[in-house]
Amino acid sequence: MDFMTIIATAARLWLFLAGAMSVAWLIDQRTGNSGWIDVSWTCAMGLAGLISATGFFDVGSMTPRQWLVTALVTVWTARLAGHIANRTLRISDDPRYKKLREDWGPAAPNKMFWLLQAQAALSVPMALAIALAAWNPAPVPQTLDFVALAILAAGLAGSALADWQLSRFKRDHRQDGRVCDLGLWAWSRHPNYFFEWLIWLGVSLLAIDQQNIWSWNLVALAGPACMFWLLRFVSGVPPLEQHMLAKYGERYRRYQQTTSTFFPQPPARAAT
Repeated sequence: MDFMTIIATAARLWLFLAGAMSVAWLIDQRTGNSGWIDVSWTCAMGLAGLISATGFFDVGSMTPRQWLVTALVTVWTARLAGHIANRTLRISDDPRYKKLREDWGPAAPNKMFWLLQAQAALSVPMALAIALAAWNPAPVPQTLDFVALAILAAGLAGSALADWQLSRFKRDHRQDGRVCDLGLWAWSRHPNYFFEWLIWLGVSLLAIDQQNIWSWNLVALAGPACMFWLLRFVSGVPPLEQHMLAKYGERYRRYQQTTSTFFPQPPARAAT
């Protein structure tokens, strides 16, 4: 892709994601369960990725790299959307968005709409990374592809394992008020977010052509950078930490003192 093609692709992705998050806002307003926002976002990202990776599903002319990226996007979307949808069916609301609505008061519907539009705009670099990975002209496989696939596999397996461990812990300790600090959750307070970020790092590496390392495909690195910023400092860790502190109090403060916030570390060495 040349520079102008990248700009045009980013603009189309933004329009699609803005429309999808408008639909997510309508679903949230209609159901009162903001958990469907994340389901909608995951499905929108997956569909945007499939459209850009396949060239609007022009399967007859797809390259091996396009097929590889298409398969990875499909697996990611199906797993994450299925997990969040299953969780949403069992709760009345997402505590992060619920707290925002309470803080916003009567202005909540309007502010929620623009929050989701901001989320759509900030998701463009991630969707663009998928397009750049699919349209990377380098033949499959190049050496960097093996590194990317190893990171992707670790991310997909780790995120699935973290979600399973948390679900099992909640089922076994529903009544005792314990904070989940077992398995991956002993190494990071948000291992699901860490492994989700790892997935996008792998996608961005698939976009880099080793024969032309300074090509525009390096723009794909903005994808994991944006995902890290969103998860670590905006819509992921901060509101969830506030919710957990309000729910568990001193127990969660002790957990914060022994367990890394984002990047997994042995508990005894984790920074407060």
